Amino acid sequence: MKELVVISGKGGTGKTSIVASFAGLAKNAVFADCDVDAADLHLVLEPKVKHESDFSGGKRASIVTEQCVGCGKCKDLCRFDAVSSNGSLSDSEAETFTVDPISCEGCKVCVEFCPVGAIDFKDSVNGRWFISDTRFGPMVHAELGIAEGNSGKLVTLIRREAKRIAAEENRDLIIADGSPGIGCPVIASITGADLVLIITEPTLSGKHDLERVAELTASFGIPTLVCINKSDLNPQMTSQIAEEADNRGIRLAGKIRYDKAFTKAQIMKATVIEYTGGWVSEEIKALWRNVIYELG
Repeated sequence: MKELVVISGKGGTGKTSIVASFAGLAKNAVFADCDVDAADLHLVLEPKVKHESDFSGGKRASIVTEQCVGCGKCKDLCRFDAVSSNGSLSDSEAETFTVDPISCEGCKVCVEFCPVGAIDFKDSVNGRWFISDTRFGPMVHAELGIAEGNSGKLVTLIRREAKRIAAEENRDLIIADGSPGIGCPVIASITGADLVLIITEPTLSGKHDLERVAELTASFGIPTLVCINKSDLNPQMTSQIAEEADNRGIRLAGKIRYDKAFTKAQIMKATVIEYTGGWVSEEIKALWRNVIYELG
């Protein structure tokens, strides 16, 4: 079983459209949408959900008002300003406190130091994850809740489930749509992968972000390829990016010219290669052949 992870230094480079096209070209693969903070692979692959579960990435504190004596120790100790005072209920009753669930980081300090044990510390529900069928094969994906964190843990869960399905169904490839950037969800997406494909675009920010992502994959010792999307929009920068990749020992696996077919295909909920058989499809197929060759 091999695992390919497609990432980018920034959003909007066409990463997900290329992953969706790869899904149409792969013969025996499992697909994983690891871009849980802004998942959109489902918009093209139209998954039919077979299983769904809550995702808990940590715990949150909540004050049991009936047990609280109003000492305010939790508010004094909270470094995230998650505890606020509601004032006293009456002249004869103590001041009351509540925890803002969005601000709470689950550090447990308030729980440990509450003198009367008036603080619950329960699993928080940060999102949901799904196992689905698509027209190209099984897919594992997720939906992180609004203002929720711990996306790295959710990415790890998705990859684990994709590997389990691949092993059970004897599938030889996992194709993962990773997160943009170089943060925790990206690290969780690429760790232990067999190959990383970086999608970039011929802009100054695209070149800079490629450098950052290339340094990240190099630090993990993961074989890396690069593809320049919209390559014809700035030929000079395309040449600079190709040179930068070569200097870093990264193979340029393909260049894809700008085509409105990417947008039109998304509107039709289709992959680019399903939508058109033109030159853009041929360039994506050539990229796919280079990726498969590198995977061995």
